[in-house]
Amino acid sequence: MARLVESVPNFSEGRRPEVVDRLAAAVEATPGAHLLDRTSDPSHNRSVLTLAGPAEAVTAALEAAVAVAVAEIDMEHHVGEHPRIGAVDVIPFVPLAETTMAECVALARAFGARLAERFELPVYLYAEAAMRPDRVRLADVRRGQYEGLKEAIGQRGREPDFGPARTHPTAGAVAVGARPFLIAYNINLASPDVELARRIARRIRESGGGLPRIQANGFWIEELGMAQVSMNLLDFTVTPMWRVWEAVRAEAAAEGVEPAESELIGLAPLAAFLDVADHAGAAADDAVEARLRRAARFLKLRDFSPLQALELRLAAAGG
Repeated sequence: MARLVESVPNFSEGRRPEVVDRLAAAVEATPGAHLLDRTSDPSHNRSVLTLAGPAEAVTAALEAAVAVAVAEIDMEHHVGEHPRIGAVDVIPFVPLAETTMAECVALARAFGARLAERFELPVYLYAEAAMRPDRVRLADVRRGQYEGLKEAIGQRGREPDFGPARTHPTAGAVAVGARPFLIAYNINLASPDVELARRIARRIRESGGGLPRIQANGFWIEELGMAQVSMNLLDFTVTPMWRVWEAVRAEAAAEGVEPAESELIGLAPLAAFLDVADHAGAAADDAVEARLRRAARFLKLRDFSPLQALELRLAAAGG
């Protein structure tokens, strides 16, 4: 596999499909960049694109998509369940194949400086690209969200790493970083009780003494009529997907509720799915697609496709 970079930009728009189409089209029109996945959530009012390719192609595609977001998304009128600080909330760079994390750190810092210069956006560096210890965690960068940052950005300690010490009039601010592969994984409960989802999230996340390398929160998903435990799996080799599913299911069952289904936002590594398949008892000599479907049944994954495995999607895209 060639030297590749993945990026998973999150945009604060999930209710206007025509805008999301333009964001995706900006990526697809960039030579060398492969749009691997797109997901929108109206309740979160958020869309996530997954793209990969050589670094130059990926940054060109991202810059084109940021231009669309700055022109089309007005944070002064944005309402949604998910924490956010701007029209383009977060842009992570993830090393694939022979690319190193150090290369992605340099890429994130150079790209952040470019966004600040071209769009007059305040840019915060986070995760491996952070230049301050209090900005490693994305949650710390997002503290106060768009509305709070608007007031605090000029205060000492809250100034951006690049760009003006004021939010963009309509596009807010953006976090740019470098990190390992992250699995965005949600479990929807067969219950409208959002407080239950929040209690479960507090119990299972690492910061609450729960599962290592897990971030979690609870939300109400209006279009499904369900409460959701929304999670980031920061390292599936430490806490695999099956363990997260079983932990949420046990916590919910203790309060008389069952998980209705789960969902992926974007893609997951093939190894993460195969680990679930092994746990579910799939035969080791079964075809890969059969093992993937066994994993999906175990997790009750909604709208599953084998192409949600990163390596298979990349192969299908010619990457």
